[in-house]
Amino acid sequence: FICALSFNDSLSNTYILHTISELGIPSPNSPLYFLMNSAFILVGLALLLGVYYNFNENIDKNKKLFYILTWITSVGVIIVGLIHGGNPLTSGYHTLGAVMAILGGNILLGVISKSMINFEKYQKVTLTLAIIGLIAFWIMFFNMKSIYMPVFERLSVYTLILWCFLTGAYPYQQYEEKKY
Repeated sequence: FICALSFNDSLSNTYILHTISELGIPSPNSPLYFLMNSAFILVGLALLLGVYYNFNENIDKNKKLFYILTWITSVGVIIVGLIHGGNPLTSGYHTLGAVMAILGGNILLGVISKSMINFEKYQKVTLTLAIIGLIAFWIMFFNMKSIYMPVFERLSVYTLILWCFLTGAYPYQQYEEKKY
């Protein structure tokens, strides 16, 4: 949000007409590009560390697929942070990273929702986010020339961001449920 506020366009235009990656291109349009790119790298590292620190204990089935998709998603987000999309010589790598992060991440959510011991509220919300993210990704993918493509890109990414917040609260919720 902070990077979008500083982007050289109105906030509504930034969200509707510009991709998230444009916020990370070093240019006068995006004076906080370094913050955006740093955030991408930190998100990728946090996902990787968080999975191995504690979250993997909640995965009961499909562990190998879970780890593979986690690595794909994490490396994809890190690539997006390291290689911005504004350079024609490297934009293919950036696009690869974005697909790894967005598509890999939303597939990961679907796998997580079906790989935990119980299929309760957390898992149902995770599955719903995965479905929304995948639908938004496919709409975006088949409408790349549309002026509104960035809206679908954001929808497919925001499902992952919402899941991160949800997952951050998940251990607390588990603790509260065990108390009573």
